[in-house]
Parts: sequence; C-alpha cells; structure tokens
Amino acid sequence: MAEDAAEGATEEELKHIVRLVDTDLDGRKSVQHALCGIKGVGRRVARAISISAGINPNATMGKLSDEEIERLKTALESVERRLPGWMLNRRKDIYTGEDKHILGADLLMTIREDINFMRKIRCYKGIRHELGQKVRGQRTRSTGRRGPVVGVRRKRR
Repeated sequence: MAEDAAEGATEEELKHIVRLVDTDLDGRKSVQHALCGIKGVGRRVARAISISAGINPNATMGKLSDEEIERLKTALESVERRLPGWMLNRRKDIYTGEDKHILGADLLMTIREDINFMRKIRCYKGIRHELGQKVRGQRTRSTGRRGPVVGVRRKRR
C-alpha cells in the first residue's frame, strides 16, 4: 500500500509536457532525446547543452525540477557561448559574418530567407529551387520524377 502511494507521488511529479523555446517537449523521454524535439537541436548538441547546464542527459525530462528547467532555458539561450564554433548551425552568417546557432521557428524562417536570396541573385541553386529540381547534384534522369507516368518513352519513327 505504501509503495502504491510512493508510485502515485512520482507519477504526479512527472510533467508530461515541458515547454522550452516555444516548443512542447515530451516529459517521458530523457533530456537529451527530448531536446531533439526543438528545431536546430540534434543529438550531439542536445547532449552538450545538457552537460553544460549541469543536468544528467539520461535523466527523465518530466522529473526535472523547475530550477533545472530554468538552467536548461538559459543554456539554450546562450548556445553560442557554450558550444565550440564547429558545432553551430549558422557559421559566418551571410549578412553579419558572425557565428550563430538558430533554434525553433527562427531556423525555418532563416532557411526560407536564404532560398529567396539565392533566387534573387539568380545563382544555380536558386534557379534549381525555382524549377523544383534537385539542388545538390543528384541524378534526375531516372529518379525524382513526379506524376503518374514513370516509364521510358520510345522514339517516334
């Protein structure tokens, strides 16, 4: 009976949803896996952030105290200072020239702006984006076709 009460108390402590950087994270996952739910945070960056914040990366996200969650928030806000330069996702920004690490909705907006910039200056990648073609040098003769017909056309005689 006492064990059931103890289990009930731990279930109440578990926050099923933890909100960081305008993103809802799963509280049942470990810290390093839950942080991967934020756009711009991969497995290596999530582990580095949790260690730099002084939190066990294998701890369950929903069982963290409010103080530990605040430490994670501050760690995510100051990612550029906590990570080495080669781990950042926006090195030598086109406009400012500085190294940044962009998270969340800002990342999607930045990528969209970059594609629009490439279209505007009419570079090869921008033209490929406009045409809906493959951009990074993949083959297009046999793959990446859209539409109902995929077969080979015969030459007319």
